[in-house]
Amino acid sequence: MAEPVLTEQPRTDFQQATRVHGSFLAAAEKRILIWMAERMPAWVNSDHLTSLGFAAQIATGVCYALAARDRRMLLFAIVCLAVNWFGDSLDGTLARVRHQQRPRYGFYVDHMIDSFGAVAMMGGLALSGYMHPVIAIGLLIAFLLLSIQSYLATYTIGEFHLSMWHFGPTELRILLVAGNLALFRWPWVIHGRYRLFDIGGAIGLVGMSLMLIVSSLRNTIRLYREERIG
Repeated sequence: MAEPVLTEQPRTDFQQATRVHGSFLAAAEKRILIWMAERMPAWVNSDHLTSLGFAAQIATGVCYALAARDRRMLLFAIVCLAVNWFGDSLDGTLARVRHQQRPRYGFYVDHMIDSFGAVAMMGGLALSGYMHPVIAIGLLIAFLLLSIQSYLATYTIGEFHLSMWHFGPTELRILLVAGNLALFRWPWVIHGRYRLFDIGGAIGLVGMSLMLIVSSLRNTIRLYREERIG
């Protein structure tokens, strides 16, 4: 008896989550991105920009790893971060400006790429000699847990938050750029006893952990109240 042939049918019941973006630079960044998207050559599409941003994020991790032997690679990492911002931030804006949105495809691909890119960047920092590997691994775990929390909230609540506590990807890139520049003068701080990126990473880890705890509790309480039994 022949088995039934399964064919892929597009979903017709999909509802896109509400995008919530409240970072410090969100409004100004949106205007800049729309301006660039309206002037982007027709042959450039969102997939090109996504690929460019991903390649730049991987290259950032490679630059950090190579900085163990040549600190000038920290400057190349800054260039890679700028290219990553260009590709990662502009791909969705270009799709919206051209009315070519693919909400399910875009959401899935963008955030899988973000996860792989985060592994590359934190791996590079762990090998750089400018950050203790344990702190780099801790930051990676915190990032992935925050991502999981965000994706679960998107599914269960219908709101996709692109930033937390007014900090989004762009603000984090700016902090990394500032940190890279500071490393040229102050790789070790507090009487030369601690690495600059160890202190910055530890502060970031505490902040991300608080974000995770607060967001998880808030969403749990909200969902409990909305689905109260009895």
